[in-house]
Amino acid sequence: MVEAEEGTDVAKAGEDRDDGLLSRYFRYHRVHLAVIAAFLVYPFIYSFLSTAPVVGSTFDLFLPDVETMVFVVVIGLFAMSFDFISGYTGYLSFGHALFYGIGAYFVIMAATGLVPFLSDETPYLLLILYGALFATGAGIVVGLVSFRLTGVYFAMLTLGFAELANIFIRDWSYLGAAPEAGITHGPGFSLGVPYVDGLQVHIGRLVGDSFHSFFGLFGMTEQIAQETVSFYAIGLLVVVCYFALQRIIHSPFGKVMVAIRENEERAKAVGYNTYWYKLGAFSISAFFAGIAGALAAGYRRGASPDNSFDLFVTADALLAAIIGGFGTLAGSLYGHLFHEMLDDFLSTESHGLARYLQGIIPDSVLEAEIVGELTLQVVINGLLAGRAELYLGLVFIFFVLVVPQGLLGTIRERIGGTAAENLPDHLRRYIRGLRK
Repeated sequence: MVEAEEGTDVAKAGEDRDDGLLSRYFRYHRVHLAVIAAFLVYPFIYSFLSTAPVVGSTFDLFLPDVETMVFVVVIGLFAMSFDFISGYTGYLSFGHALFYGIGAYFVIMAATGLVPFLSDETPYLLLILYGALFATGAGIVVGLVSFRLTGVYFAMLTLGFAELANIFIRDWSYLGAAPEAGITHGPGFSLGVPYVDGLQVHIGRLVGDSFHSFFGLFGMTEQIAQETVSFYAIGLLVVVCYFALQRIIHSPFGKVMVAIRENEERAKAVGYNTYWYKLGAFSISAFFAGIAGALAAGYRRGASPDNSFDLFVTADALLAAIIGGFGTLAGSLYGHLFHEMLDDFLSTESHGLARYLQGIIPDSVLEAEIVGELTLQVVINGLLAGRAELYLGLVFIFFVLVVPQGLLGTIRERIGGTAAENLPDHLRRYIRGLRK
């Protein structure tokens, strides 16, 4: 048995040597490429299904619109930066919105001429980089102080820094007469290769672009086409950030991060200065959180304390990491996608379940009394309309108690490894079993 296993391992190693570098890359990243492909075709699928005369209104219940998907990838990146430090070192950063907010405010302030050493014509991609570096500097300062503590004390200290920044930014007169309302940049931003006009695309809900005519050939409305341009431009940068984080996690540095999470005292005993490793991980995490904030502000064409520095911004990342699975990185993206889909499904807007039921059920049935003066209309409003946060809280409790490893973490446990490496073979064996 042992000889057979060894022979298999030797054969597999020989197969790897025989394969080219590109072939090995595609084999080990099949799942990544499949997920990227799904995101690439999503705007076309949404446009087709949402405008189909028969199924359009039904599919709109379950499919988030393209604008929502823009924020899925942006907040997904922020959640991944949160998971990078919290899921791989075990140190919960409750004040992670600080770095997200710094990235957001930096690009808007620079674009409106409020950053002295930058021109308001500086390319957006460079502003994103500068904002992320500024967030990294803040991460170093916060980390130097916070990593003197551990556990809940570390978490609360990071939260304290974020709240101080939140209060400061709400009263900072340098931003104008009403700093608590935030700042805006009306013209919008172009994302692409700096100083190369032909490789720039406009992002933002109300900004036009020559690419819209191309997407119009596929039946997309002008609004969906505008959102699709932003989705692809921002999504490309998020993919690059994701693979950069993956590379770091699979490096020797990342192995030490995991060692700190599993047993920090043992990591110290074998000679690692865990303080500096934690500080390095925290700074890297702050860098990518700053990128996420800069992308969100660029798409919104503005930033405010409520959507940048608020505690609930960090709460979104925490919820995404718990639903997707701590220490899985990509799970945070899927966790936030699940969050947005549930929120849309239970929304009070026209695409929500409550409005959908009210539209297909006759008024006579809706107004019919069930018990006393209780009608079906009242039941639908009471159970569904505006109850997204209630059900999301129940889902949060469910994942904590029943699925503590999250969506992707549970899949990893079932298939005995990462989805990128083991899922294709696992699915192949499962299909083979069904055929028998």
